Amino acid sequence: MMHIAAVKSLLSALCQLSYQCMSTATVSGSFGPGISQKIGTISFAVERMLSIVSNNVHRVGPLWGQIAGHFLELADTPNQHLRAMALDALDRSMTAILGSESFHDYVSSRSNGPPDMTSNTELKTLECSIISPIRVLYFSSQSVDVRTGSLKILLNVLERHGEKLYYSWPDILELLRRIADSPEKDLISLGFKSLRVIMNDAITSIPVECLNVCIDVSGAYSGQKTALNISLTAVGLLWTTADFIAKAVPNRPPQDKQTSTLGMHSDQNPIKGKSKEEETPPSPNSFTDEPPSEHVMDCDQLLFSVFSLLQRLGADERPEVRNAAVRTLFQTLGSHGQKLSRRMWEDCLWNYIFPALDRASHMVATSSKDEWQGKELGTRGGKAVHMLIHHSRNTAQKQWDETLVLVLGGIARLLRSFFPFLSGLKNFWAGWESLILFVKNSTLSSSKEVAIAAINCLQTTVISHAHKGNLPMSYLVSILEVYEYVMQRPLSYGGNATSKVKQEIIHGLGELYVQAHKMFDDHMFSQVLDIIKLAVKQALMTNENFEAEFGHIPPVMRTVLEVLPLLRPSEQISGMWLILLREIFKYLPKSDLLHDEDEVAKQASLGENTADNLMKRKNETPSGASSGLSKQVESPPQSSGPAAAVISNYSFAEKLVPVLVELLLQAPTVEKYIIFPEIIQSLGRCMTTRRDNPDGSLWRAAVEGFNRILIDDVCKDGEPDSEVSRPARLRVWKEVADVYEIFLLGYCGRAIPTTSVSPIALEADEALEMAFLKVLGDKILKLQTDAPVDILQRLVSTMDGCASRTCSLPVETVELMPPHCSRFSMHCLQKVFALSSCDNEMTSWNSTRSEVSKIAITLLLSRCHYIFNRFLVDEKHLGDRPLPRTRLEEIKYVLQELACLEIHPETATVLPLHPYLRDGLADKEEQKRRPHLLVLFPSLCELIMTREAKVRDCVQVLLRLVSKELGLEKEDQRSTHI
Repeated sequence: MMHIAAVKSLLSALCQLSYQCMSTATVSGSFGPGISQKIGTISFAVERMLSIVSNNVHRVGPLWGQIAGHFLELADTPNQHLRAMALDALDRSMTAILGSESFHDYVSSRSNGPPDMTSNTELKTLECSIISPIRVLYFSSQSVDVRTGSLKILLNVLERHGEKLYYSWPDILELLRRIADSPEKDLISLGFKSLRVIMNDAITSIPVECLNVCIDVSGAYSGQKTALNISLTAVGLLWTTADFIAKAVPNRPPQDKQTSTLGMHSDQNPIKGKSKEEETPPSPNSFTDEPPSEHVMDCDQLLFSVFSLLQRLGADERPEVRNAAVRTLFQTLGSHGQKLSRRMWEDCLWNYIFPALDRASHMVATSSKDEWQGKELGTRGGKAVHMLIHHSRNTAQKQWDETLVLVLGGIARLLRSFFPFLSGLKNFWAGWESLILFVKNSTLSSSKEVAIAAINCLQTTVISHAHKGNLPMSYLVSILEVYEYVMQRPLSYGGNATSKVKQEIIHGLGELYVQAHKMFDDHMFSQVLDIIKLAVKQALMTNENFEAEFGHIPPVMRTVLEVLPLLRPSEQISGMWLILLREIFKYLPKSDLLHDEDEVAKQASLGENTADNLMKRKNETPSGASSGLSKQVESPPQSSGPAAAVISNYSFAEKLVPVLVELLLQAPTVEKYIIFPEIIQSLGRCMTTRRDNPDGSLWRAAVEGFNRILIDDVCKDGEPDSEVSRPARLRVWKEVADVYEIFLLGYCGRAIPTTSVSPIALEADEALEMAFLKVLGDKILKLQTDAPVDILQRLVSTMDGCASRTCSLPVETVELMPPHCSRFSMHCLQKVFALSSCDNEMTSWNSTRSEVSKIAITLLLSRCHYIFNRFLVDEKHLGDRPLPRTRLEEIKYVLQELACLEIHPETATVLPLHPYLRDGLADKEEQKRRPHLLVLFPSLCELIMTREAKVRDCVQVLLRLVSKELGLEKEDQRSTHI
């Protein structure tokens, strides 16, 4: 191996040779005669120098200055070939030194902690001397090519050996910081590539004292205006830096018992709740691969540096950059918040979070509303063609709106994750009040997007913590006050935007109540109902009535329908069931004369109904009279235009009926029976809308709801609930009788005009009528109930009245009756027969059934007498002309049913029979007999003279049954079955 002096002499000779060739270069950068030979000579000298470097990497220190100096001089020549040669040689020599085993041994000599600066002076000098040519080359040359080459060398060094560097980082970072201010986009791009390598791969080898410089350099690239994509990527590097720093922060010890723990996921550690002066040093075994505890405070300061940079970038004039900075700031806080101390959180709140909100809000208020034109793309027809900008981003104010939405979303995420801890910080309530004030103002005067984001910011906090018991009552009350405040005042934006904001508020109320229902008292629940009432009232008063005219429900009212089922009062506020149900059914039709506009206007002036007025009207209603449907009651405030359109189409009411029924069935017994009669009244009024709107769904929904509440509640088997008083039950039965009386007699089986021509729709309506009739005939009048006798009398009489429609019509018009009307009348007559009979019911016979059968047999016999007499009169009136088919079918049906009818002995006691006949029948052993035929015997005798053969045959059968009932039949005579 050559002595170091000999190596130096050889280097000097090579440099001298290279200089001699370089001196013949022209000013223009070209060579004279023998150019190829001279370039070859320089190339030979450079290669020899590289060979010397490769063979002497273990003692390159004394040689490097001479070698690097020559390469720098060579790179400063005007000849492009020589500059490229010099840059390549410099790259290869630096890579060879840094990649050598000798340099690796130097690096390995550094212990786990930072190296001793005094004992490693040689290593420091060597490393800095190796890297310094890059810096010298960049700052000394004015050539863009040379600068670009120097940055490529730096990038190559960092990619291959960046983790081996330690002492040269200040120089490297300073160079990269200066490059960020360059006007050359290519230089900035190369410099940023080097920074990405550092932040992603080599950050672990950077001394702690240089991390703050790394943050500053990343901020410089984020703020440069030359390349937008570089700015956005640099913001991401700040997030990477924060993640690296946060890993070095020890996990904070648990808080005191007086301070709530964080609402974090199970895999996250609780946040520290003490001030820095009170911090307990972490146990050595509490974490691994962490720096010594004396570096923890540096990490806190470094995090603050990152937060400060992100806050400043959040005010950048470029919306993409500031939005990225805002996202990164809140994502960083959300990801590592559990490692921040109480004091750090207080600094973050008052120095970064709330100021970011204030700044964004201020910029929204002061930014221009002038629309922007996109970049000019060219011309067409002599006119400039501009790039289109979406309407949501075509002004400065709209783009700041977007930033403000991101800030609100970030605050919402932080409150969702850390609210229990943050609420215990000093002056946090003052910050909450400022947030509340901002939400109020922004909801009223900002854009729709900002308003919804502001509402969600509060809503997310409450929903996330109310069900966990981490939410103080004052916060819940403040949110309700915000919602009420906003709903009471006009919003600055109109149309769809207003609707969206109100929908968000109503949705929020529903979710809020579901999660925090245990915290609600009567006042707060009433506040929720008031807010919903305001929303519905404003929806009815809107000037945009297009949807209402076509039977569609406005979006706000659709949202109300979704939320109402969620508002079931809890046990501690069970008294609010009455308020809730009354608030709902007041939106149902309040009168069966709603089509009378003068009457509606008159009733609307009376104001809203009160519970006292309702009770007073009920007490003044005579027993057995129609108390709810035949008189006028107050109608809710209505206005012309859209309100009238909504009410006339019943769109909202038809969706509200199932909600009302469902809530009623879930209500406690006492509250249910207080409100039960009023709801039955409301459902009855909804049924009567069939006359004005036969094709609508309101009357159908009301019928189905009415059937359901009777089946599920009124007609339950067993004794009535002991909590319900007898007067309350009587009031319910009176209202039930009113509904059946008016709807069956006035609206079922009638020829109501309709625009529907669909057979399926007509069949569905007829099936609904039959279901309504079946509940009455098979449930109410057959099961054991506490209905009084006068109510049973009204119900059976109602059914008999429906059965009389066919026989009561003149013979000239009976054929004009629509088929479904005659079918309904026949079904009602069939129900009266069934109520009079006791077939297969001996074991289930009860007191209600007995009373109903007595009433039914009396009405049935009267109806049969009338049908027989009317048949004979019509036959005589028509003479030789045939009787209508409807009349014949009716009398034949009655005669056949009489032959099959068998009544209970208790039922027979009300028959108007002579005493000796009654006594004779009582001696019979049979439990079921036909004594009713004895009552009809005179009419049957007259009917035997009819000219209709089939009718005579049926009468003959009945007369034989009469003889059997009297014991006068022949011994060999057998019963005849029809």
